[in-house]
Amino acid sequence: MKFSLKNKTAIITGGGSGIGKAISKTLAAQGAYIHILELNIDNAKITKSEIENDGGLAEVHQCNVANQQEVIEVVNAISEKNSINILINNAGIAHIGNVENTPEADLDRVYSVNVKGVYNCIFATVPHMKQNNGGVILNMASIASSVGLNDRFAYSMSKGAALTMTYSVAKDYIDYGIRCNCMSPARIHTPFVDGFLKNNYPGKEAEMFEKLSKTQPIGRMGKPQEVADLALYLCSDEASFITGTDFPIDGGFIKLNG
Repeated sequence: MKFSLKNKTAIITGGGSGIGKAISKTLAAQGAYIHILELNIDNAKITKSEIENDGGLAEVHQCNVANQQEVIEVVNAISEKNSINILINNAGIAHIGNVENTPEADLDRVYSVNVKGVYNCIFATVPHMKQNNGGVILNMASIASSVGLNDRFAYSMSKGAALTMTYSVAKDYIDYGIRCNCMSPARIHTPFVDGFLKNNYPGKEAEMFEKLSKTQPIGRMGKPQEVADLALYLCSDEASFITGTDFPIDGGFIKLNG
């Protein structure tokens, strides 16, 4: 079976909802043993239940990726049971604002999850992958890593870091058989988007959804499953010749806008 992940163990941060949930379920369907690291344990348990109902294997670990000691303890515990083959750094938080209206506390909060959280998980996982003679690391970047977006100062900073961490890790660990890539989605229709529209544009949700959808040249938002399918490919042996690369999944946003 192409894209089989049978007998492979995958750690997925933020796997309880949205893109992370789609990735968790997709990799599980291809045979991976899924370990979800999630701050919201209730959401993660729902994902776990859905995976198991489909015949897959999953475990849930409550973990704040911004806390290095927590991450190390969880990763070490997982490695005692199974060799860690895949790490997907999906957990992240959004922020709206330019440099003038981004308070220091907000910048620190975004940095702690979107930058330090990725670093913490790579830091904890790489030694185990080296012992296993290889592995795959997949980071969640963004179109904001590569192009300027209005009022996304802190978020763009953090996703730019995810992109360049990808390059650095891919370079440093290629001789250990560790591949590291990242994905850069544009707008993806997740529960977060629906909540954002409800909170910020009450009564105008449909109108704003249409407006945001059309910012992608292809004319719509992406689907979590589309991102998950790309993640599956990049984590599979079929992608064994790919490392140190960013994969836009953006409906043409980066290259076709303007």
